[in-house]
Amino acid sequence: MPEVIFNGPEGRIEGRYHPGKSKTAPVAVILHPHPQFGGTMNNKVVYNLFHAFVRRGYSVLRFNFRGVGRSQGEFDAGVGELSDAAAALDWIQTYNPDARNCWVAGFSFGAWIGMQLLMRRPEIEGFISVSPPASMYDFNFLAPCPSSGLIIQGTDDNVVEEEASAKLAEKLQAQKAIEVDYAKIKGASHFYENHMEEMVGTVEDYLNKRLSV
Repeated sequence: MPEVIFNGPEGRIEGRYHPGKSKTAPVAVILHPHPQFGGTMNNKVVYNLFHAFVRRGYSVLRFNFRGVGRSQGEFDAGVGELSDAAAALDWIQTYNPDARNCWVAGFSFGAWIGMQLLMRRPEIEGFISVSPPASMYDFNFLAPCPSSGLIIQGTDDNVVEEEASAKLAEKLQAQKAIEVDYAKIKGASHFYENHMEEMVGTVEDYLNKRLSV
């Protein structure tokens, strides 16, 4: 899994990249949780999301937002981080010009950024949002949500209210032309300690369903 450095809006961005074996391998970008609360690309949820796509032959990139690890810049309350995510998608598309589809996955703060990226990049066909912070950030920009995807939420999350994620999913499920699945992981905390296998299994099952169509 090669370490990569690519140019972002505030200088270099540090990432980890796994190229797919096929020239037409689809691509996925994985986004980490809040930089000011210890979020990095090596977070366990992010790592497991990354490898769920690797196992399916995707070219996959995870990276550190500005100011994290070796990525240059400073935290920018989401505005700059969205630009970082767009730069990451640009980078992986440059190396995979014949990719047959494109996905974005994010955890917590990264899920919020990922859903914003989804609105700006019509080539993104699917998303996975783990514990989207709907009780902390405004998700009304998803009007309408352009792609189908999966929202996962732990019932014992002390950072994101489960009810808020459920309401977000319900609102998106009411939109036509897309399908949004909502999966509750009973007893899971925000970081899915002791429930990681169940969370990953939910992602695996969803990807199997979507990619078999």
